[in-house]
Amino acid sequence: MKLLIKNALVFTGKTLRKKDIFCDNKIIVDNFEGCSPDEQIDAEGLVASPGFIDLHTHLREPGFTEKETIATGTLAAIAGGFTTVCSMPNLNPVPDNKKNLNIQQKIINKNAKCKVLPFMSITKSRSGKKITIPLKECVGISDDGDGVQDFAIMAAAMKQTKQNDSLISAHCEDKTLVAQEGACIHDGFYAKNNNLPGISSASEYAQIKRDLKLLKKNKCRYHICHISSKESVELVRLAKSEGLPVTCEVTPHHLLLCQDDIRDDGKFKMAPPLRAKEDREALVQGILDGTIDAIATDHAPHEFDKKNKGLTGSAMGVVGLECAFSVLHTELVLKNIITIEKLLSLLTFSPAKVIRANCGIYKGNSADITLIDLKKKWKINSQNFFSKGRSTPFDGKEVTGKIIYTIVNGKIAYHQNKKL
Repeated sequence: MKLLIKNALVFTGKTLRKKDIFCDNKIIVDNFEGCSPDEQIDAEGLVASPGFIDLHTHLREPGFTEKETIATGTLAAIAGGFTTVCSMPNLNPVPDNKKNLNIQQKIINKNAKCKVLPFMSITKSRSGKKITIPLKECVGISDDGDGVQDFAIMAAAMKQTKQNDSLISAHCEDKTLVAQEGACIHDGFYAKNNNLPGISSASEYAQIKRDLKLLKKNKCRYHICHISSKESVELVRLAKSEGLPVTCEVTPHHLLLCQDDIRDDGKFKMAPPLRAKEDREALVQGILDGTIDAIATDHAPHEFDKKNKGLTGSAMGVVGLECAFSVLHTELVLKNIITIEKLLSLLTFSPAKVIRANCGIYKGNSADITLIDLKKKWKINSQNFFSKGRSTPFDGKEVTGKIIYTIVNGKIAYHQNKKL
């Protein structure tokens, strides 16, 4: 398969510059003089970015196909410009050994529309009691959905991942600091005014503080999932200044929304919760100064009847793959908070660095490319999502910036005008 992309404005990692791109047999090549492409795209007016990489995606299969499947989740990914997603291990069976990981990998091989890099669990059955052994087939280990509560277990996991040169992606939540059963939103004014049980910022940053203390002794590759509080940002900033090998991610919803935006609707219920305005501002500052390494969606689909019971009755989690770029471009780039180059870096080169993946529209690299119309206006309608999940706080939002093509391994995987 030979694909020629003409007249694109290519993101190089620092700047945008106009050039043609030739993809031959899954890779990007320089010299295409005299070659006849099998397919050609005129990308005049479009930005060509390396394919987006999501460090945090819930595909739900095997085990929970009523919520999402690898097929529907990766369709959502390519519709959002993502060519690689890292899948979380809250599955059944839990990928805590080679046999269970192979079950997931067989479905990926058969049904995935983009590249899927699976996480194994940190602990057996995600129980928090006994550590797993990371395999080379996985991108890293995570118990996402639950923080590892036991100090000794996390210390052992760090020691093991250091030996294996693997990656820990940690959901940081100290359950002893979550005030009561059924806590559903940030422990702030909205919770107090509506007599709702709250989730304190301390439940997140206390465990980050514990893990960073452990990291000083066991300098493994340590990544923090969905950071949400100003105290967490400051702890990571300090740790990086001390040279600790820590990275972290933030979601679009935590960057753009706070407790001021909450309504009694399952679309606003996620873990960690939307926090105070000053927390959101600290997160934005964290991406500006490099404290926060990457933007990740934490795409967490649920079936309709699990998300239509308001804040108290709905399941935790919202979807994000199909509208992440557009909401970020609209609210951060077009409002001159960050540059388009910075946004693209946070979705490509920066997450690639965390997982040690090749990235960039360069000779010899995998031909994973996203073509974007930065001027196209559209309205987010979750009923049109490829994902089985429909619950997003951005539903109905008018946005600017649209994914037009997503190319995976040199083949057109998604085109906005073609039915998939």
